[in-house]
Amino acid sequence: MDKKKQVDLFMQMVLIRLLEERAAELYQDGKIGGFLHLYIGQEAVSTGLVAARQPVDRVITAYRDHGVALNCGIEPKVIMAELLGKATGTSKGKGGSMHMADVSKNFWGGHAIVGAHLPIAAGLALGDLYQDNKAVTVCMMGDGATNIGYFHEALNLSKVWNLPVLWVVENNQYGMGTSIERASAISMMCKKAYGYGIKTQRTDGMDVISVQKEAERLFDEIRNGSGPQLLEAVTYRFRGHSMGDPERYRKSDEVHQWQENDPIGIYRRYLIDNDIATAAELDELEDKAGEEIDAAVEFAESSPEPAADELFKDIYVEETREVNHG
Repeated sequence: MDKKKQVDLFMQMVLIRLLEERAAELYQDGKIGGFLHLYIGQEAVSTGLVAARQPVDRVITAYRDHGVALNCGIEPKVIMAELLGKATGTSKGKGGSMHMADVSKNFWGGHAIVGAHLPIAAGLALGDLYQDNKAVTVCMMGDGATNIGYFHEALNLSKVWNLPVLWVVENNQYGMGTSIERASAISMMCKKAYGYGIKTQRTDGMDVISVQKEAERLFDEIRNGSGPQLLEAVTYRFRGHSMGDPERYRKSDEVHQWQENDPIGIYRRYLIDNDIATAAELDELEDKAGEEIDAAVEFAESSPEPAADELFKDIYVEETREVNHG
């Protein structure tokens, strides 16, 4: 990567962090309703993955989706507007936190039901296989999703049909308030794909360069016909599962230990130590990111609410076909 692309990864992670911190404040102020799942601490995973994909490649994820949406090219102001339920949001204010999506950017959305998007990912990959699109579907999930039926059904069929899909498990150590050791027979999520003959890899999900390099390699292999593969990114969420999480299930020492390996700090040091950017340049980018988030909040708060008749729109796809009676 050239300097511009490397520095842009830093900017993306900082934007995600600041967007999430402001979202938490707005939620506490009662301006965001429903659930809110923050991506703070996991920024390197989606940033590295999306940086490695090609425009033809599809991305689909679970409900912790704000950062993924930003990486896929949705503007912070549009994400913020969706969080506030405004008509200018990416889902017209009707989806909220857990349902960010923009098919024009090949981002097939966040999905609220745990694991329910895995069969959809298999379907997307099957469609690309039939149409010979040379595209890879990236399906991101939390470690908790590996314990339910959708995971096993989707992985099994992806191998049976040799689908071009990269399964990505964001192992942030907890499924809601339950540690992986208490809920899963094995703690290495990548091993769960062995039974289906799927190649697996584990990477440091706190290091954006490690994620990107591993993802680039896997994208190439899958695009060249290797079939499905699974990548486990070992990471950690710095905040609770959602805003109502009292976080009584983990000790402060554990959280502090992971925070010392902050993905933004790790990448900042990498850029400085390798003479890619100076501390002053990165400070300037952080200030610019702060201004962009301030503008995003202002845009969202001044945007209109969805009109009443929007309640009945976008429910079904309207399709017109010409019928040949000859």
